[in-house]
Amino acid sequence: MSENKTPEFLTEALKFGINLGLDRMEKLTSLLGDPQKDLKAVHVAGTNGKGSVCTYIASVLAASGKKVGIFTSPFLERFSERMRIIDGREGLDRLFSDETYGEIGSSDLERLSEKVREASDRMVSEGFEHPTEFELVTAICFLWFAENDIDVAVLETGLGGRLDSTNVISSPLCTVITSIGYDHQDRLGSTIAEIASEKAGIFKTDCPVIAQDPSEMILSEEDAFTVRNVLSEKAIVCGAPITFVTSGDTDVRYEDGKMCFSYENDPNPYTSYLLGEHQVRNAAVAIAAVRTIPGIFQEDIFYGISRAKWKGRAEILSTDPLVLLDGGHNVQCAESLASLIKDIAPHEPLRAVIGVMKDKDYEGMLKVYLDKEIRFTDIIAVKVDNPRSLESTELCDTISFMYNNRVDVEAVDDAVYAFRKAYIRSVNDKLPLIVTGSLYLIGQIREEAIRCTTTNSMLQG
Repeated sequence: MSENKTPEFLTEALKFGINLGLDRMEKLTSLLGDPQKDLKAVHVAGTNGKGSVCTYIASVLAASGKKVGIFTSPFLERFSERMRIIDGREGLDRLFSDETYGEIGSSDLERLSEKVREASDRMVSEGFEHPTEFELVTAICFLWFAENDIDVAVLETGLGGRLDSTNVISSPLCTVITSIGYDHQDRLGSTIAEIASEKAGIFKTDCPVIAQDPSEMILSEEDAFTVRNVLSEKAIVCGAPITFVTSGDTDVRYEDGKMCFSYENDPNPYTSYLLGEHQVRNAAVAIAAVRTIPGIFQEDIFYGISRAKWKGRAEILSTDPLVLLDGGHNVQCAESLASLIKDIAPHEPLRAVIGVMKDKDYEGMLKVYLDKEIRFTDIIAVKVDNPRSLESTELCDTISFMYNNRVDVEAVDDAVYAFRKAYIRSVNDKLPLIVTGSLYLIGQIREEAIRCTTTNSMLQG
């Protein structure tokens, strides 16, 4: 079985959908010997920035010499991306040059999938509901991390927090809350208070909580006030000391596809391949989180931040022409992308390839680009290879209507072909090309985008 391929057992479990609750996960892990109980973990929840914060944290911990497991979702190109072990600073350096380093291998994935499948079958025979796909994957991850005797696990929640399958861990080293916003309201609640409460469900007694300050979340003043109150009250009830983290007045500049930024009046700037002022805020949260763990030094933090990579999130593949991939899929993400565009291409008209899920607020995302006066010359609206994808023609019509036909828009069902078409145009006229709207879109076109930009760079060289 290839690392690129999702095990059939897990694919079949997708039919059980999203079914929040801990009863199934507690039974499943019990049958597997509770592999999560001995894991020392950093547990991360939030609406946006979870993956970036997990990446920063894992990179710093590895830079300090720790053997670190990291569990994130969804994957972009390979199923095996979802779980990875970074073995110390040497492992971090290998990951920096080889993005497949440390991912679970096919033999381990096949063997552990079979073990979890047997436990799942036993559950069902005893009258329990069948575990969801995410619960099964989480169980595989716990087994793999336990087998490899890792020092710290960095765990990203899948959805919410309180009822997320990762929340069967009982004594994390610390819990982390990233930016909170309106997403998955059908599951987490219609109000920002309800959503924040679900995220805060990962708090544990005497376990430090590191939370992004709500004033730096992309929220109204009223919503930010509500989120702060909810998180503070939940922390008090749980007996969990909470720290709200701000990035402060930072000086940010971009050079050679990297970002340099100041933080905490340190005379030495941080360097990051994760771009945008929102990533400065994510870095601040990650720095505060790793400082709760003994044995982490400032040099480890500098090095870890500089080696962190998180593909498909404001990822620059080329600078001539500029090609940027961003899997932002909600209004907050669009706000962050628009801000970054203003920083790195302030006077340029842009070209875009956009594909979205029909259950997301894609009109709200498009409105952000309008309100921020992001200038598009042409946009290719695509259908993503996902059952939830909005039809390309419907997206095309929406864009044309919202932009009052001031932008050339066309509908293309083949996303890879759409990228090639847009990229060739940008090679000829040098307009920056932005690909955004969904992580599924980025996963679908990224390999082709790397091939195209690498080939063009070699020809230019």
